Amino acid sequence: MSGRAAKKAPAEPLYTPDQRRRRDETRWTLVQGLLAPVQFAIFIVSLYLVLRYLQTGEGYEAATVSVVAKTLALYTIMVTGSLWEHAVFGRYLFAPAFYWEDVVSMAVIVLHTVYLASLVVAGVSPQTQMAIALAAYVIYVVNAAQYIFKLRRARLEVAATMAGQPS
Repeated sequence: MSGRAAKKAPAEPLYTPDQRRRRDETRWTLVQGLLAPVQFAIFIVSLYLVLRYLQTGEGYEAATVSVVAKTLALYTIMVTGSLWEHAVFGRYLFAPAFYWEDVVSMAVIVLHTVYLASLVVAGVSPQTQMAIALAAYVIYVVNAAQYIFKLRRARLEVAATMAGQPS
């Protein structure tokens, strides 16, 4: 390579015009838009309760209920998200535009499910249960950041299209 930097190839658009139309027409877009902040609010409350329990040893029941609520919200958003992905891309999971988000989502689901299993498996301490919840929450934050980045990218592509520029 010469002293000049290699020219970066333009990124593949997130949505084709037909996919954008399907995204805008499906009710699952609104459902996802409503569920995502609800899940995040549950997460914030739950994170506080889990950390409080780990710090003070108090509030195990509240922390447990909050993690279960977060897990149920996660399952709901994952099912409706797969319906959204099918409506827009024709496949329930791992559409190329959201492949890595789906991969990380699977890790989030696994960790939340391991947490639920830890509630019924004898001998798993409350501290271990909460450590599993925290691990799930760390990966959830990474996953949420992925989706926020994609949402921003989609908005920038729309703005560029409206301005007559290639995305």
